[in-house]
Amino acid sequence: MARKLESLPHLILASASPRRSELLSRLPLSFTVVPSDAPEVHDEQLTAREICLVNAYRKARVVSKQHPDELVLGADTLVTLETRLFGKPSDLKDAQRMLRELQGKTHEVITGVCLMHLRSHTVKTFVETTWVTFKRLSAEEIRRYVTKAKTLDKAGAYGIQEFGEMLVDRVDGSFNNVVGLPTESLQRALRDWPVMETA
Repeated sequence: MARKLESLPHLILASASPRRSELLSRLPLSFTVVPSDAPEVHDEQLTAREICLVNAYRKARVVSKQHPDELVLGADTLVTLETRLFGKPSDLKDAQRMLRELQGKTHEVITGVCLMHLRSHTVKTFVETTWVTFKRLSAEEIRRYVTKAKTLDKAGAYGIQEFGEMLVDRVDGSFNNVVGLPTESLQRALRDWPVMETA
């Protein structure tokens, strides 16, 4: 029988992302934010799914070592088009380059999620993929977007929740995953989380 989210132990979100925090706050559970300082891995030998899972695990692991009795959530999101990976842009020029490459095409937004309770050695990981199709965009439309939206802290240089209608034609899959956290799959994983013995 699936457990209620309200019965879960206190959760720690190992991310400084305000978007993940806002999405998590919509769920009926208590949590605090402890940003992870784990360096992100970007290995050309790994697929986007593997990179997201590795980074989510590393983020959760660093915070779990500080809070071994808490349930820790780590997450990592990448945008990928064919074999190209799009992380966070280095500057506005790089953001415009990314959007030029994505315009008129369908790309994948991939989020790796890791739930970890270090004391009980319990770990659950999963990956969510959403397909996002961009409109055909002119150079002027791209320039206008990067001046209106905050692009530098977002994978792929865009936030679907922030003037996303300027860019996006269609979304297939979890909308929240594109924002930064696949809350539908997360709720299923949390409901299946084992009841842990307390000392």
